[in-house]
Amino acid sequence: EAQLVESGGDSVQNGGSLGLSCEASGITGSTYALGWFRQGPGKEREAVASINADGSTDYGDSVTGRFTVSKDNAKPIMYLQMSNLKPEDSAIYYCAAFLGARYPSLLTYEYSYWGQGIHVTVSS
Repeated sequence: EAQLVESGGDSVQNGGSLGLSCEASGITGSTYALGWFRQGPGKEREAVASINADGSTDYGDSVTGRFTVSKDNAKPIMYLQMSNLKPEDSAIYYCAAFLGARYPSLLTYEYSYWGQGIHVTVSS
């Protein structure tokens, strides 16, 4: 069973940058996708970015060009580098795993394993 632990959440100013990490364990097999999702106050959970075992990526429309997802295959550990942050990026950020995926996925329902979430606050 996969387990995911996020780290790196913090409070930053509008226009600032922040990096998140997600350490994954129990990832078996050579096909999987890891994803970042977020949920702001009063909002539905939203896809942020995804990366598959081969390193292919996909991004949500609201973060394209500002966020970059990457991973270290050793664990694996997934990273999210966020730049030009805006107050509307404030949310709880979750990482998730989709075992058996051949491609990156931004579909929440395809992910079976989730981290506990971490807070990101962007002040104006």
